[in-house]
Amino acid sequence: MKSLICVLLLLFLPNASFAEEADIGAAMKKKFPYSKLVSVSKTPYLGLYEVVFDNQIVYTDEKMTYLFSGDIIDMHTMKDLTKAREKELYPSAIARLPLDLSLRMVKGNGKRKLAVFTDPNCGYCKKLEKEMVNLKDTTVYLFIYPILPGSDRLAKTLWCTPDRLKAWEDHMLYGMDPKQGEICDVSVFAKVAKLANQLHISATPTLLFDDGTLQKGTLPLDQLESQISASEK
Repeated sequence: MKSLICVLLLLFLPNASFAEEADIGAAMKKKFPYSKLVSVSKTPYLGLYEVVFDNQIVYTDEKMTYLFSGDIIDMHTMKDLTKAREKELYPSAIARLPLDLSLRMVKGNGKRKLAVFTDPNCGYCKKLEKEMVNLKDTTVYLFIYPILPGSDRLAKTLWCTPDRLKAWEDHMLYGMDPKQGEICDVSVFAKVAKLANQLHISATPTLLFDDGTLQKGTLPLDQLESQISASEK
């Protein structure tokens, strides 16, 4: 009799688990219709379910009472389980971005990658720009995200100059105001704003490293170099 019960459990429990995962997936799609759901799976910790979107991992309980966003760390090994999964699922966070929306600044051989959400009127962004001057072997993708007062008009003027990157660097590094260029397509800023919203970025500067790590604010050159290198591993 005991053997029969075990067989029945083996037959029915996996189906129940799959049903729960499917139910959670369906509910997530309804709650977050503008996010692409990749997978739902039960984790071995706290009865939580891992919910993978195309740009973020979150967790929920079986009743979907709560949604958890953050890193889960194994206290025995001090391993960041969420970061490990992100590296597995999102091997290159920057490669998945719509890079055509950015200005591309190449330092040295440009092998390493960094994305920066920046505002032309942001003082900390200008400070970060000065730190990035001496970066080694890094391609920096600058996503202009004008959220401060007066930044929208300035950003559009910069974008419509013949040499966008030079106009940007002249403004950010040397305080030179860009000359009014021709009228051009500036729909890029609405697209960058949508991207920032998807990535939960609401401040400038915000740095996105290739391992998916987000860092608000500026960093001194040595820390910037260290974190870029660490994100490449």
